Amino acid sequence: MEYRKTLYENYHTTQSGRASTTDAKTLFLREKWRFQHEILPLFSQLDKNSKIYDMGCGSGSLIASLKENGFNHVLGIDLSQEQVQTAHNMGVNEVQFGDAIEHLKHNTQPYDVIVGTDIIEHFTKNELVELLQLIQKNLKPNGKAIFRTPNLDAPFASVFANGDFTHENYMNASSAQQVMMACGFPVVNVLPSMLQVQNPIKELIRKALYLCLKFFFKAVIFATGRSLQNILFTPNMIIVAQK
Repeated sequence: MEYRKTLYENYHTTQSGRASTTDAKTLFLREKWRFQHEILPLFSQLDKNSKIYDMGCGSGSLIASLKENGFNHVLGIDLSQEQVQTAHNMGVNEVQFGDAIEHLKHNTQPYDVIVGTDIIEHFTKNELVELLQLIQKNLKPNGKAIFRTPNLDAPFASVFANGDFTHENYMNASSAQQVMMACGFPVVNVLPSMLQVQNPIKELIRKALYLCLKFFFKAVIFATGRSLQNILFTPNMIIVAQK
């Protein structure tokens, strides 16, 4: 039996919603808030009529954020029936049950943007290369692919990288640029993910601690004779690849 069938069937219960002590709606709103601050700024120059595909969209919190910002041509597909039902419960009816990759294989109308948050780490290296080439073919000229994925250069990277049994591959900024370019994306930018928390007092403390830790980790890298170029320290990284 392939493990994916067992783990993805109830993915929300066993993984995405398991760590939360709050109800599904509160978790959905928290995810939406993060997307509004982390991913939506990448859409600021995009036409509101742009066609967007959110693959492996989960509960649809990113789609909800996009809709609130005037993007109405959005489709999301997820392999977990439980996630799809959660999305519908939250009023995100643009989410459909199905295989996100099979959709790309049979799609005839290219997209302006294809988004994959917390998804590309779920594929083996062979599968990922095939997927990226498929995404590239499904984008319009100058179209963009946007991904969020664990950053292996981050301190305690294993917290994110190994916190999900279904993760298959890990990258840092350098290897992310390498594979994206090899798969047909000539312009690739890798950005740090958002670290902000909602509580303002906790955010002030977090900022101060992060500045100290970042200085320390830079000193460690310098002391080992390695370059600081293209190294990110955030647990996740955002990849923006343009066709």
